[in-house]
Amino acid sequence: MRLLLIADTFPPLRTSGAVQLYDLSREIVKQGHSLTIILPSADLSSPWQVECDEGIQVVRLHAPKTKDISYLKRSINEFFMPFSMWMNLRKSPIAHQQWDGIVWYSPSIFHGPLVSRLKRASGCKSYLIIRDIFPNWAVDLELMGRNPPFYFFDAVARYQYSVADSIGVQSEGNLRYFHKWAGRQGRKLEVLQNWLADGPVKKCSISLEETPIAGRRVFVYTGNMGVAQGMDILLDVAERLKSRVDIGFLFVGRGSEVCRLKLDAHERGLHNVIFRDEIHPSEIPGLYAQCHFGLVVLDPRHKSHNIPGKFLTYLQSGLPVLASINAGNDLAELIRHEEVGLVSEDGSVENLVCLATDLAGRSDGTNETQMRCRALFMKLFTPGVAARQIVDSFKK
Repeated sequence: MRLLLIADTFPPLRTSGAVQLYDLSREIVKQGHSLTIILPSADLSSPWQVECDEGIQVVRLHAPKTKDISYLKRSINEFFMPFSMWMNLRKSPIAHQQWDGIVWYSPSIFHGPLVSRLKRASGCKSYLIIRDIFPNWAVDLELMGRNPPFYFFDAVARYQYSVADSIGVQSEGNLRYFHKWAGRQGRKLEVLQNWLADGPVKKCSISLEETPIAGRRVFVYTGNMGVAQGMDILLDVAERLKSRVDIGFLFVGRGSEVCRLKLDAHERGLHNVIFRDEIHPSEIPGLYAQCHFGLVVLDPRHKSHNIPGKFLTYLQSGLPVLASINAGNDLAELIRHEEVGLVSEDGSVENLVCLATDLAGRSDGTNETQMRCRALFMKLFTPGVAARQIVDSFKK
């Protein structure tokens, strides 16, 4: 099949979304399909640029900048992004290419107009991969009220849903949100689990032997440190455990809250906590080989269900998980049922401290837990499973 993938993130970016889409793309090609990816790029001096990477055709189209700018300017630029991409796509070598199916990835929520035009041109169906339900989660976290900006973003999101023939959400609990959408004939709603490809363990630029937490049982957090994560509870736990010379905490990544969290840890005198900048995804297995437990944290005000990409990376490396997440999140039942870690849903520091102490003190059954982590990863979260599920939606 000739498939088109539309997204706003892809390597050389190091975001979890970029890594996911690269892994998915390689798997689609590996399964014998032709794949083209189109991406917005503010850095191009020409309307378009074509690259080829492991059999994947990557077409970058000039579009307004949407990263590392103010929220207002980002919203305006994202609104115009699909129209800029369409105009520059018409100038590119693939302007008249026909597709057997179109896949697109949200976030962003603004690709709807571009997908709609390309669907009509090819007379094909589309598959929307949804990884978070925006703007609803922003309301849950009180970052936005039900005001004019909310209704604007909600209308944009609902338009992109209307363009989709199939929608893949990342958790059973999110199916309820799209119940009304799925009621129309010809539409398909399903769970499309997150995915991650296996990779070799390479040398990591972070060496814990050279840090103050060398020799300790290390809880590691990697990825974005923003408002949605609610990272403060982890510093609270570290403060309660700072007298424990056998436990350490490592935070690796970037995000809007990093500077504040670093300053807070310093002011509290948390010598059991270290921060490191974002590293290349290929270094992650080498980092985890030096750690013992993976941390997952979500702001308890969340009402949607979320299985973060970092959870997959922990399972892949056999790291048991310590999670503090919103009540009722499907992830809690998954962790408990599969026995791959411990989870708190009440937002209580005391409870999380008890769970961390329990996990750090376990010496028996470590290999069994690691094997359960790996087995769950292989069963649900490989890109091969996701690629076949998406491709099958077009065949049917």
